[in-house]
Amino acid sequence: MMASRNGGKKPAAAPPSSRAGETAGRGDDPVRRRIIDATFRVLVEHGYARANTREIARVAKVSKRELYALFGSKQAILAAMIAGRTREMRRPLSLPAVESREALAATLHRFGAGLLREASQPAVTTLFRLAVIEAERSPEVARTLDAGGRRANRGALTEFLARARARELIAGAEAGLMAAQFLSLLWGNLLLDLAMGIAKPPGAAEIERRAGAATEALLALYPGSSGTRPRAGAGK
Repeated sequence: MMASRNGGKKPAAAPPSSRAGETAGRGDDPVRRRIIDATFRVLVEHGYARANTREIARVAKVSKRELYALFGSKQAILAAMIAGRTREMRRPLSLPAVESREALAATLHRFGAGLLREASQPAVTTLFRLAVIEAERSPEVARTLDAGGRRANRGALTEFLARARARELIAGAEAGLMAAQFLSLLWGNLLLDLAMGIAKPPGAAEIERRAGAATEALLALYPGSSGTRPRAGAGK
């Protein structure tokens, strides 16, 4: 880990292949992508409080006028960085409403796998570490990460499960509780282990195993109103 200028420690920078704006910038113009990637590098090197738009513009090789025209502030860039990644995680939940337990299981599995895949990336882990380090000095980092990441994902999952509940595909608890339980089953202690650097990001097989196990466990806890259960392997 890198030592900060105030004597604290900064999270290790993500490998060069882990571009913070890789997902956030997909479909955006090159200037926007460069600014998001530059912001990530500056945050890792200097911390949020010491990062400034002048340095971000220098690293991105853009003028401050261009930066402010696109984002307005460094917090807006951070929000865009987070939103770009979490948008991909929530994509399976934006599909048309499911009409069967099998479709419910398949969608939960896809969402769980996508969430694990994206949120386990080294760049995301670095942002979590940064939010913890900056919690007292710059609490807006944690608030932005929570609002655009964890709360947004949980909210989308809650809405999806509420629609499934209204169709009597799942029953027995409020949608918010079921969403929280699914995420707990999916992650276990993995997020904390990643942040502490005592675990590596899960591979494809482990991601599929976790997503499948979380889906199966949730649907076993909460059968549909008719008591039906999805066929084995329906979530894969």
